[in-house]
Amino acid sequence: MSQEIEIEFKNLLTKDEYSKIKETFKIEEHDFFEQENHYFDTPDFSLKALGAALRIRRKQNKFVMTLKEPATVGLLETHQTLSDEMADSMMKTGELVNGEVVDRLLQLDIDVNKITYFGSLSTRRAEKNYQNGLIVLDHSRYLTVEDYELEYEAKDEEIGKKVFHQLLHDLHIPIRLTKNKIRRFYEQKYSEMG
Repeated sequence: MSQEIEIEFKNLLTKDEYSKIKETFKIEEHDFFEQENHYFDTPDFSLKALGAALRIRRKQNKFVMTLKEPATVGLLETHQTLSDEMADSMMKTGELVNGEVVDRLLQLDIDVNKITYFGSLSTRRAEKNYQNGLIVLDHSRYLTVEDYELEYEAKDEEIGKKVFHQLLHDLHIPIRLTKNKIRRFYEQKYSEMG
């Protein structure tokens, strides 16, 4: 089973702050790449209730299904590589292919037969190494929304938090409570449905 702990810090940005970070870190247009996230849950949001999320990500023409769930520190991610045909079928039918992710969902008592495809989010992303971690600059589009976000991925939670907060301070960017992309996606979907 392919699993890892992800420790990351996030902050939503204004368009001007996004431009300032591009300038500060000399991020050029050719540094960006496209990725698509396709989100799944049960109609009664069983995964969301656990604080978990299920997505298929297309990045550089490869598909990976990832289950993210809360861990003592950060998030536990379970990954499963998919063929193009598997990913396409899952997005059309909502039916998951067997493997590491389904095994983990069953351990969490999730009825995999009730999993449904909810929609996609497209992101233009650039990454830069920074102080033993990774700065990630995202410009995302989903449903009727466009947003900008800075992430910092670290190996150590305490050190990563200090580095991230210092970076925001140095750039005069306020700390904003930032939900992850899947939560922002679902909240926007609810608001458009209601």
